[in-house]
Amino acid sequence: MIKKRLDRDKKWFFQPFPYYQMRMDTDDFHGLVSIIELLDGEYFFWDMLKAGRTPVCGKGMLWLQLIPDNQHRAITAKFLPKSRTVQGVEYSKSVSLWYVDVIDGWGYDEDKVAYFTDLYLDVYFDIEGDIVIDDRDELDAAYNSGEISEAQYQMAIAEGNDIIKDLCSDTEKTQLWCEKILQLAMQRIERNDSVFKKNV
Repeated sequence: MIKKRLDRDKKWFFQPFPYYQMRMDTDDFHGLVSIIELLDGEYFFWDMLKAGRTPVCGKGMLWLQLIPDNQHRAITAKFLPKSRTVQGVEYSKSVSLWYVDVIDGWGYDEDKVAYFTDLYLDVYFDIEGDIVIDDRDELDAAYNSGEISEAQYQMAIAEGNDIIKDLCSDTEKTQLWCEKILQLAMQRIERNDSVFKKNV
């Protein structure tokens, strides 16, 4: 299994960007919240079947990452710039894409940045109704090689199904939920209310 830090300093190389991390306990969410502000960078797009060319990172975007208590998922909501305009295209919704990693667990590194242990299976989706289950082959290979147990394998499959049920069945609701958590998190950042900061 692969350890992934929430400041995304490896695959995405976001280490120079402002990173915020906090524990949140509200009526809507209990768990870990982090935010990465993408202050620079060329736009990178994925081609989705229904939504078409979809921005996933680039200057002005923001990544909201959520690890809810008592679940095996790390949710990344990729927020568009405040103008919602990317390279001349105006988007009507605030989130371009959600990417959800199925995880085995999470913790903190010595520098206090949170990480999760990736359990291979991923679900990504958008508000237009695209739903992609990704890396099932990697999950199967990890099980067949003995890298993960049968319990971990079955849990990953069940969690993937729950992610689709919980988050993909009503994406408008999911978007409003993420917007509310982001608003609360930004208010806490402004007040410096129990927020871990890096590169700020």
